[in-house]
Amino acid sequence: MKNLFKTIIKDFQNQKLPGFQKRELRVPLFSKKIITIIGVRRCGKTWYLYQLIAELLQKTSIENIVYINFEDERLDMGVGDLQSLLDAYFELYPDNENELFFFFDEIQNVQGWEKFVRRVHDTVSKHIFITGSSSKLLSREIATSLRGRAVSFELFPFSFKEYLTAHAIGTEDIYSTKNKAKINARFEHYLFEGGFPEVALYSPEMRKKTLQSYFDVMLYRDLLERYNIKNIVALKYFIKKGIANTSNKISLNKLFNELKSMGIKLSKETLYKFADYVQECYLFSLVNMISESVGKQIANDKKLYVIDNGLVNAISFKLSKDEGKLLENLVYNHLRKKGNEFYYFQEKNVCDFVETEKNKVVTAVQVTLEMSGVNKKREVNGLLQALEKYDLPSGYIITKDQNYDLETGGKKIFVRPAWEWLLTERRA
Repeated sequence: MKNLFKTIIKDFQNQKLPGFQKRELRVPLFSKKIITIIGVRRCGKTWYLYQLIAELLQKTSIENIVYINFEDERLDMGVGDLQSLLDAYFELYPDNENELFFFFDEIQNVQGWEKFVRRVHDTVSKHIFITGSSSKLLSREIATSLRGRAVSFELFPFSFKEYLTAHAIGTEDIYSTKNKAKINARFEHYLFEGGFPEVALYSPEMRKKTLQSYFDVMLYRDLLERYNIKNIVALKYFIKKGIANTSNKISLNKLFNELKSMGIKLSKETLYKFADYVQECYLFSLVNMISESVGKQIANDKKLYVIDNGLVNAISFKLSKDEGKLLENLVYNHLRKKGNEFYYFQEKNVCDFVETEKNKVVTAVQVTLEMSGVNKKREVNGLLQALEKYDLPSGYIITKDQNYDLETGGKKIFVRPAWEWLLTERRA
C-alpha cells in the first residue's frame, strides 16, 4: 500500500492540473482549520479542489501538496492503511520541513477516516481540505466527528454567472445591446436546464439522461442505502409529490393522510424523517413560514424547493411547463448561497422570501413571472406588508423580463428581470 501511495502522490505532482472553470465560492487557504467542501452530488467538488491547489501553487511548491482521490479503484483499504499514506510521503521527502497541504477527495470511502484526519491535523499539518459525497459527509456529521476542528463550505451547481462563463459569455458588460441579447437568450436555457456543471454544454437528450442518472444515484445511494429505507413505495411517492409541488406549500400531515388512504403503511415519524433525509442530501429544501414562535414554524406548511431546475425538468414533465414555479425555484437556489436563513412571509398577504441576518429581517423578495393587471395588486401587497412588518425601506419583485421602479406606502419597490438581478444582486 505504501508504494502505491508513493505512485499516486508522484503521479499527481508530476502531471499538469486538469482544466477547470473557476467557481465563485471562496474558502481560506491558511485558516488552520480542516476545510470541508460539501454539496449535492456532481456539483463540482473535486474540480473545486483543483482550483484551490492552483491558487496554492502561487505560494508554495507542488512537493508540499498531497492530493489523494479515495475513489481510485486501486485503493482497497481500511483505516489501518492510512498511516501508509504519511509513511509514503515522508519517505519521498525525508528532508521536507515546509508546511504541507493535504487534499483528501471522497475520503469517507475509508471506514474510520475521521480519527486519521484529526491526528494529521493535530500532529502533521493544519492545512487539510476534504470533500465527500453528500450521502456520507454531511455537515452535522463533520461537526461531531472532527470536534470543532472543521469549517464547512457549501458548493452548489453553477450560478447564472458561472453558467454564462461556461458558455463563453462575459458578464463585465451586461447592458450593451449585443451582450444583453446573448445573456437573455442564455437565461431562457438556464431557467429550464439548471446549472449542474457536467451537463452545461450537453445536448438536450444527453443532458436529460445524465440528470436522470444523478437522481437515481441520489435516490438509491443517498437515501435508500444510506438510511436503510425499506418502504421504497412511500419514499418514491414522497419525492414524486415533492417535485410536483416545487415552489408550493406542502403539508406533511396531508401527505401522511394521503398515503394512509392509499393503503401505504407509514408512521408520521418516518415521514418526517424522510423530510430530513431529502434535505440532508440536498435534493429538497423545506422553507418555514417566518414566526416568532418556533412551534408555529414547525406546525405550519413548508414551501418546497428542489436543488436544480434541470433536475426538476429531467424527472417531471408537468412542472417543465410552469415557468413561474421554475423562476421562483431558481431565485431560492440563488438566495440560499448567501448562507443566511430564509423564510416565507404570510399574514393577510404572502411574500415569497424574507432573509434574516442575526435574527433580524434584512431583505424581502417577491417572485412572479410577470406583473400584470391580474396579479400586480396581490404581488405588491404581499411585498409591501412584509416591508411594513419589518420596517424595511425597499424590496424586490423579480420577474422574467420587466424592469421598473415604483413607490407605494412610503416604500420603494424595484421590479427587476431575473437575469439582471442574478448578475448584480444589489441589496434593496
